[in-house]
Amino acid sequence: MNTVVEAAGGIVYRWRDGVELLGDAQNDPDLILENIEVCVIHRPKYNDWSWPKGKLEINESHRHAAVREIGEETGLAVALGAYIGDVEYPLDDEGKRGKRRTDPRKPSKHVCYWIASIIDDETAMKRRYAFGPINADKHEVDNVLWMSPADARHKLTHVLDRDVLDEFVRKVKAGILKSKMFLLIRHGKAEGRKFWGGTDADRPITPLGSAAAYALTREIACFGVNRLVTSPWRRCVGTIQTFAWQTGLPVNMADDLTEDAYASQPDSAWECLRHEMEITLRTGQITAVCMHRPVIGGVFEHMRALCERKSLAKQLPAKTPYMATGHAVAFNIVNTDNGPAIIDIQKVSPIVY
Repeated sequence: MNTVVEAAGGIVYRWRDGVELLGDAQNDPDLILENIEVCVIHRPKYNDWSWPKGKLEINESHRHAAVREIGEETGLAVALGAYIGDVEYPLDDEGKRGKRRTDPRKPSKHVCYWIASIIDDETAMKRRYAFGPINADKHEVDNVLWMSPADARHKLTHVLDRDVLDEFVRKVKAGILKSKMFLLIRHGKAEGRKFWGGTDADRPITPLGSAAAYALTREIACFGVNRLVTSPWRRCVGTIQTFAWQTGLPVNMADDLTEDAYASQPDSAWECLRHEMEITLRTGQITAVCMHRPVIGGVFEHMRALCERKSLAKQLPAKTPYMATGHAVAFNIVNTDNGPAIIDIQKVSPIVY
């Protein structure tokens, strides 16, 4: 049986001279590609130029490993954006030139890649307890260069790395760099209604729900979340409060997101969520919103209509439970003449151990 070593990394980009394109220039993909730089690394062990990446640690997700490895190999604090894709090649071919063909009889390496952007020192400092330590690796990488995507294509040693770059360029041309991240969270598993003696609003999460809430902080920290919104009911607050404690971020209560409010005025929940999406697009703050199963089902109906492709809309289930407790969905949203639109979706799962 083929043994697969899991790894993750990313393409980190920045705007040339630190100046982001604005206005109509954001709609010109060629101009965007001329004005961004990507980060490539040199590994002395293999004498090659590649993307920052590395193996998953025990009980670590690909997403978390991507942020950690980028930080360790480049010294950059980054937040993840859209998922690029994955590659797989024989483990014995690590660092070798030429095409890499997997052999089911031999161990292989599977690497997942994300688009990543640099976050400011304040955001990095606030998330350090939620994310965990990132220790600089002074041995695997001896040089870090910034260059245009076109120059990077010539610099990269391996064909598969160039394939990853091609997919990055495709997403850039599709407008992914105009997008902002927006997360929707379902609260952790709560005490059962028939066993709970108090009001539904006061029903708390279980120990398992608390574990999932804690584990989820490591995942949403990867996106650089810096704005928190929740239904004020106890099980939602208890889920998102863990991240708030770790980061020092305030929690904004949204009464329209409770189950009772949704039952009496279903459209108010969507209006509230749409307003939060607009805040994200206007301010650039990465927002995470925590809510209940029935409310998620209602807002998904509206969000499916915002998806630019039917394949994206299909990722938002139309049947209960819509998403698992203690899980999240991350959206890449953009501003259009008709308001927010969704151009990419990722499902985010905690690792509880």
